[in-house]
Order: sequence, then C-alpha cells, then structure tokens
Amino acid sequence: MKSLCKSALAGAAMTLGLAVAAASYAPAHAEETKMVGGAAMYPSKNIVQNAVNSKDHTTLVAAVKAAGLVDTLSGKGPFTVFAPTNAAFAKLPAGTVDNLLKPENKAQLTKVLTCHVVAADAMAATIGKMIKDDGGMHKVKTVGGCTLTAKMTGGKLQLVDEKGQTATVTIADVKQSNGVIHVIDTVLLPAS
Repeated sequence: MKSLCKSALAGAAMTLGLAVAAASYAPAHAEETKMVGGAAMYPSKNIVQNAVNSKDHTTLVAAVKAAGLVDTLSGKGPFTVFAPTNAAFAKLPAGTVDNLLKPENKAQLTKVLTCHVVAADAMAATIGKMIKDDGGMHKVKTVGGCTLTAKMTGGKLQLVDEKGQTATVTIADVKQSNGVIHVIDTVLLPAS
C-alpha cells in the first residue's frame, strides 16, 4: 500500500511538474487577433507586417510597394488605414489598377493610397462618437489631403470620398502595433 501511495504521489508530482514546465513556455497572455483574408492579424505587428498575410489585400500590398509607402506604413504611426480589399479594387474601371501601378503614375497612386490613411489611432467607437457629436456626419482629413465624410448607416460605419462614392467598413478595429486597420469594400478616390 505504501509503495502504491508513493507511486501515486510521484506520478502526481511528475504531472504537476510537466504542467508547470509547459506553462512556463506559454505566452504570458495570448494576443487578441482578428482574421482578415484568412490570416490572423497580430496587434504586436505593424500594418505592413499584417497586411502582407491577408489574401484579400494582395492588390493593396502591391500598390503600397509600388508607391514606396512600405517604410512609412511600417513606421511608428499612429495610423488609421481604411484598407480596400481586392474586390474593392476590382470594382474600379477596367485597367485602372494596372495603370496606377505603372512607375510613371507613382504620384497619382500615392495620392489614392494616402487618401486611405489618417494620422491617428481611431477605433470605430471613437469615429462613431465623432459622427454622433457632429450631428450624423464627421469630416476626416487624410494624410493625402483628401477629406472623407464618415457616417453611420444601418449600424455600419461608412466613408464617403470626394467623388461621392461610399465605402462600408466590413471589418473594424483590426489593432496594429502602429495603429488600426478598418477593412473597406470600395476604393476611396480623391476629387482629382
């Protein structure tokens, strides 16, 4: 009986030891991620590090590279990026994306992309409060000099660009180490 008790105690001690050892290798806290384009978006990674993993943002990533904005969007920030999906780019007239990606159109591409970036860390609730405080619409100035109009429609955050097109946020509050991404369904365009 004594050897059975010793054996049981030794087994319990070994199990406890393995559990403690396993716990010491686990992260102190798991990162709260969101899935975008089939990939987890990690708050400890920057906008570019996360975006390159989204299969829904390959066109945006190619455009960011062509415009030379990788270093900027990998920088300290904070940035709020309204990130159009591949399907959003596909809604543009045929040939538009190919034309924008040409080296001679880098300035125009940069203007379009920076009209999707705000120099702030604006979560959806913050934008929603600004919209409410401003009587239903809030003007948002982008780093590209565009003015977007934020509004709520049917409980969804929307942005109206300078051409009058409306983009709806389909995935909000994707936290990044240098800001936040809000996925949108339409490319936002400058007035000219």
